[in-house]
Amino acid sequence: MSFTFLAIAQPPAGDAKPGETYGEKINASDALSFADVVKKVKGGNDFTNVKFTAKVTDVCPKKGCWLKLEVPQGEEVMVKMKDYAFFLPVAAKGKTVAIEGEVFMKTTSVAELKHYAEDAKKSQAEIDAIKEPQKEVRVTAKGIVIVD
Repeated sequence: MSFTFLAIAQPPAGDAKPGETYGEKINASDALSFADVVKKVKGGNDFTNVKFTAKVTDVCPKKGCWLKLEVPQGEEVMVKMKDYAFFLPVAAKGKTVAIEGEVFMKTTSVAELKHYAEDAKKSQAEIDAIKEPQKEVRVTAKGIVIVD
């Protein structure tokens, strides 16, 4: 007799309450403004280790393996977890977080952009409309703490 178990990937459970940490343990003290960090990165300065605060606008509904952050100019910035080592609950959407990690410019391929659109459950028309790579600010997080 043989049994097959199917594990369905899903984001971690939880309410993403203030003080909860994901990945490396960090705190929000001495965190920079994310708008200032983005401005410097767009000006050619990458950060290999920086701590900043920002509002979460979206979380991967499949696993919590990526999130998007609000930038005051109406943009969003994609965050991935370092070494795919931790995930964030979808309850973090709309919350302010402090993130420590790397911030840099990246050209994201059409295939990767379509993958994220599929994860975010975008319509097929929206996915098909992705035709060109996109140069964007990216974050690789090593630790995240919920601020409020």
